[in-house]
Amino acid sequence: MKRPPDRGLAALASEDFNVLEAIGGWRGMVESLLPGLVFLFLFITTADLKLTVLAAGLLALVQLAVRLLGKQSWLGALTGLLAVGICLLWAWLSRDARSYYLPGFITNVAWILALGATLLCRAPGIGLVVEYVRHPVFSGFREWLDAWRGEKGLYRAYKLASILWMGLFSLRLAIQLPLYLSHRIVWLGTARLVMGLPLFALGIWVSWLLLAGPFHRRTLGHRTETEPPAGADESHADRHGTSGARDIRE
Repeated sequence: MKRPPDRGLAALASEDFNVLEAIGGWRGMVESLLPGLVFLFLFITTADLKLTVLAAGLLALVQLAVRLLGKQSWLGALTGLLAVGICLLWAWLSRDARSYYLPGFITNVAWILALGATLLCRAPGIGLVVEYVRHPVFSGFREWLDAWRGEKGLYRAYKLASILWMGLFSLRLAIQLPLYLSHRIVWLGTARLVMGLPLFALGIWVSWLLLAGPFHRRTLGHRTETEPPAGADESHADRHGTSGARDIRE
């Protein structure tokens, strides 16, 4: 059975990286953008928070059913439902449509803090994610960590990629928080859509550009270590042939 392609940051570990597959393909794009688009459109046109939340919640359930019927991972389907459900619940309980976007702010802050902490510890977060996907470690964590941190080009690429993602998350907050605080729900919703999946796709593509070179050099290095030196086979064959001729003569 063919293993489904990794998505999100885990897709950077793939040797045949594809941006479209990393964001879930065309179907994943629609599933990711549709809930926020429906929520914003309904609230703008009806100004009825109750109707908006109920319709968006029903859409999330339909998406879950479609994913399960399509034999997609139940964990991925449930995760998508929970993400939308938390946003809708927050908006419902606060009676404020802006609260639909609050979990996103918290997520961005959490990523900024986590990536910043890993950079301070000299273990870039993007490197931790990608290397773990490539080579899961359950023991010997220190040796595993030192192995990829010791590759200077790769370590530098992971560091730059982690800084890049910190910048993207910070940019989201810098633009969207003022819109939230000024009650500009239309502009906030629009910014969230534009700076959601499209910005994520751009970020993961640039990350791959940063990592592709070091990955290629690592692959070449591994091949050099495992392949015999040039001429080794010929020398072996010559020795074998000489030995055979000697055996015949004797």
